[in-house]
Amino acid sequence: MYMSTDWKDYELIDTGGGEKLERWGDVVLRRPDPQIIWPLEKEADIWRNVHGHYHRSSSGGGQWDMKKPIPERWTIEYKHLKFYIKPTNFKHTGLFPEQAVNWDWMMNKIKSANRPIKVLNLFAYTGGATVACASAGAEVCHVDAAKGMVQWAKENVALSGLESHPIRFITDDVFKFVQREQRRGNKYDAIIMDPPSYGRGPGGETWKLEQSLYPFLEFCTTIMSDNPLFLQINSYTTGISPTVLSNMLSMTMKKRYGGKLSSGEIGIPITKSGMVLPCGILGRWEA
Repeated sequence: MYMSTDWKDYELIDTGGGEKLERWGDVVLRRPDPQIIWPLEKEADIWRNVHGHYHRSSSGGGQWDMKKPIPERWTIEYKHLKFYIKPTNFKHTGLFPEQAVNWDWMMNKIKSANRPIKVLNLFAYTGGATVACASAGAEVCHVDAAKGMVQWAKENVALSGLESHPIRFITDDVFKFVQREQRRGNKYDAIIMDPPSYGRGPGGETWKLEQSLYPFLEFCTTIMSDNPLFLQINSYTTGISPTVLSNMLSMTMKKRYGGKLSSGEIGIPITKSGMVLPCGILGRWEA
């Protein structure tokens, strides 16, 4: 299990009954989580005395019940990195705190390389990995199909004081972008991807992870540099094992470049119980 234990501005306080209780800075939120199939032992006052509670709708989606006033958005820090947090109408807050374990690993790989590193961050969301890699000195290309998420990423970059760093922001279907990069002869030393289970690009392109990930990964090997540093895949798709990611990386990156593979679950420690909440999986190839 890969876990980050260095958070100060984020805390997973308690879990149970299909929900998690989290502290984001000074704001406490209560949100559903499909992994939490164990009961809540006791709904203590802290569970009721929250700033916001997200309720799912039986017809799909859901909405926030704000019980205390909160800012429209606020800032939290992870070490030297800063991010804007904002409750969205699809329950997310704009950041996946479990990814800090990946940020640390990537920053260490980039700093230890002792050479210029070009990173391609695909399905890049609000730019957690973009901020981390740029702060470690890498040149970053950030690609996501959602215009609003790319704008949020730009704001996170500026918040961390990295706006003068070489970062390219692209709003596009990631597969089409990678195909164009291959035609242009552009190469990257590291690739990060956090593909959705299902999605649509800005031109109506469809993505289904079980069908699309392997050919996409295979194609990505064609835009790696002659001296690649790493390739990392994150996944939240239910039913996909970390070994599946390792197998695909073995058939693509390891077959082509040699190197080392690792994979496993990502988790967050739960303060009250001492247990761990699983939060997706990762697969890594490194030189």
